[in-house]
Amino acid sequence: MPGAGDSLPSYTLRSQEVGAISLASRWPFEVTRDWAMGGSTGEGVRVCLLDSGVEADHPMVGGVERAVTVTGTSADDIEVVDDEEGDVFGHGTACAGIVRSLAPGSRISAVRVLGKANRGSGAILAAGLRWAVEEGFDVINLSLSTTKPQVIAVLHELADSAYFRRAVIVASAHNRAVESFPWRFSSVISVGSHEGTDQMEFFYNPAPPVEFYARGLDLEIAWLGGGTIRSSGNSFATAHMSGICALILAKHPELSPFELKSVLYLTADNVQAETRG
Repeated sequence: MPGAGDSLPSYTLRSQEVGAISLASRWPFEVTRDWAMGGSTGEGVRVCLLDSGVEADHPMVGGVERAVTVTGTSADDIEVVDDEEGDVFGHGTACAGIVRSLAPGSRISAVRVLGKANRGSGAILAAGLRWAVEEGFDVINLSLSTTKPQVIAVLHELADSAYFRRAVIVASAHNRAVESFPWRFSSVISVGSHEGTDQMEFFYNPAPPVEFYARGLDLEIAWLGGGTIRSSGNSFATAHMSGICALILAKHPELSPFELKSVLYLTADNVQAETRG
């Protein structure tokens, strides 16, 4: 057993250091939707979508700030290069259109990690996520997940790295009841769908791993060729939550991922209803 004279363990807060980390409260007595995002357009918040690419000139998207694609077949030859092709399936354009509809002032970038069948490799996904984290995006939308066990550890490491770098990962639950990642990690905001029609309606789930429910069923969404289709899925609920996160962060850029998740909880429709009641 260590003696009293032994040196202090790492990460010990010394008494004389307490004042240096004193934080003034920035929050009101009651956290409301109006305080959290009232009047916000998402102005300046950088949102990155890892997906099938984005059709930048789609009228529901309104342009992207940057588009890259991840190429290669193995960890040894993977590269992130500028994307000249855009969306190869339509899924990424749909998600970008949803984010833009909620947060028109946000700055959207696209990382293409899925192919023409809307599928991709775990190594490509991990490389794309690493790039997005290192680029310092505010919100990273992952309307996808993987069941491949060989990449779970690296995705967990990247999700934690994003969390500590103050980047918010919003991740879609799988549309089927399968074990997939990264939505099951506690360092991300995990999202499923609800049946409502209000874009701004979202609910906190008191029984995770899915933490929040957002609009995701029977939506008219952007698709290739400047058109639209009707579809459902947790992917689109996730894009709604990313847009909402952009609204909050534009108004309160000082929030950490931990604080942002707390604001989402306090302003969720089922929690706000109880508070108002």
